[in-house]
Amino acid sequence: MAPGADAKNVVLTGFMGSGKSSLGREVAHRLGRPFVDMDALIEEREGAPIPEIFAQRGEPYFRKVEKDLCRELATKRGLVIATGGGTLLPIENRRLMEEGGWVICLAADVEEVLERIPKDGSRPLLKGDYRAEVEALLAERRQAYAQMAIQIDTTGLTIAQVAELIVALVEGPDLEESPRFDQLSVQTPTGPYPILLGRGLLPHIGSLLAQRGVEGSVAVVTNEVVGALYSPVVITSLKRAGFRSTLFTLPDGERYKTLETARSLYGRFLGAGVDRSSVVLALGGGVITDLAGFVAATYMRGLPLVMVPTTLLAMVDASIGGKVGVDLPQGKNLVGIFKQPTSVIADLDTLNTLPQGELRNGYVEIIKAAIIGSPALFEHLERGGFAEIDRCVKEAMEVKVAVVEEDPYEGGPRAKLNLGHTFGHALEAVSGFSLPHGQAVSIGLAMAARLARNLGLCSPELERRIVACLERFELPTGYRTYDPLAIWGAMRADKKRRSQKLRFVLARQVGQVSVTDEVPKEAILQVLDERRLQ
Repeated sequence: MAPGADAKNVVLTGFMGSGKSSLGREVAHRLGRPFVDMDALIEEREGAPIPEIFAQRGEPYFRKVEKDLCRELATKRGLVIATGGGTLLPIENRRLMEEGGWVICLAADVEEVLERIPKDGSRPLLKGDYRAEVEALLAERRQAYAQMAIQIDTTGLTIAQVAELIVALVEGPDLEESPRFDQLSVQTPTGPYPILLGRGLLPHIGSLLAQRGVEGSVAVVTNEVVGALYSPVVITSLKRAGFRSTLFTLPDGERYKTLETARSLYGRFLGAGVDRSSVVLALGGGVITDLAGFVAATYMRGLPLVMVPTTLLAMVDASIGGKVGVDLPQGKNLVGIFKQPTSVIADLDTLNTLPQGELRNGYVEIIKAAIIGSPALFEHLERGGFAEIDRCVKEAMEVKVAVVEEDPYEGGPRAKLNLGHTFGHALEAVSGFSLPHGQAVSIGLAMAARLARNLGLCSPELERRIVACLERFELPTGYRTYDPLAIWGAMRADKKRRSQKLRFVLARQVGQVSVTDEVPKEAILQVLDERRLQ
């Protein structure tokens, strides 16, 4: 469909090798718009390739031609324009393009830039040591690129993935009605922060942050799945509220929650000009909130953090309480730190795109919260399924808020939130993290209930109720393929040990749990055997 006469131009700029021309053609095709490659148009009009223009007439002449073309194109509408890497460095050129278009600055890390650019002399600014010259040129241009309101880091992404983001960004709705939400407050030693819970919050996230005093550029960290769904509306909202933002997209999956991924993100932050005045916005599930939170806590000795959970598990658990970290091969979250967010914004509409399996994984944490501190919620879960999810999320959040306020640094009572996790984390580790966290914790809850029963801490009826509730949500309560001794070994590496003793959270009744490290190995192996399916 052809764009309207007043449609804004889509202007792609950024460093060489970031994908401007290839991406511009794809975006133009998807939007049904004419495509203009400024470098190609200049070569056509001048009758010479750009290296020759530089050699014969000099860079000042070329930059004047660029400026004149910017002025010409800014008077048109409905185009997709790919600029040269230096075209919008002068502020007057940038303002010309911004007046009539979406200016989107593309970036990539140094390694990817070096892979993408040809080594054939077609880049007039690169003449010798390509790596040294690319790094120097990036450093020289970093501040100017950072001034552009919308930025997308294309590292690791395909042309189709980035094009999809840009098309969704350009075609997104222009919303004006303010959203409604519930607000919880979390008290911490470093001050309170709000949790906003409602529907339709993402299109207004920019104004919600501005109203709460957030300032500076925003580094949006997400994964390729969530990014394709929600980053365009987030970036658009941030732009409308006056924020500059850069989008950093990571691969999806627990296996990427590592120190190596964090190190890579540090480098990408540096390359994009993320500094002490910036804010990190974690957009995604528990892997992203943990990883982005860890990077926010450690990059330049700490940046403000906004949590935007998009999964049920992240809403009721990972985004609240300030625990962030990464995994080691030996186990989950073995490297971490406490980092309180400045805000948590949970848009329940994001749950509409979750597969049923992911919803069930999230309900594990709701069931866990109910066992720990809400008999009424547990009875509701026993009776129903997925009905009244808004209520379930809010009440589970309230349980976690109460616990983390009582014990913000996990010195004692907060350990009760690990109900089911000593077994669950070990199952994840022996599976090589192929077993989803929710399923692992579900089995862990069933095992913890059996252990409590075997130790005489709870009645057989309580174990039956817990297992029946998990099964009502079609969640696993046993395992088949793993060696019990391997699970035991993984438990020995778990960070919940105290003085070489394993700590277990065990339910005595719904709403009352206790923490103990006085569980003999034989009792643990007995439970592992009893919950092993034939």
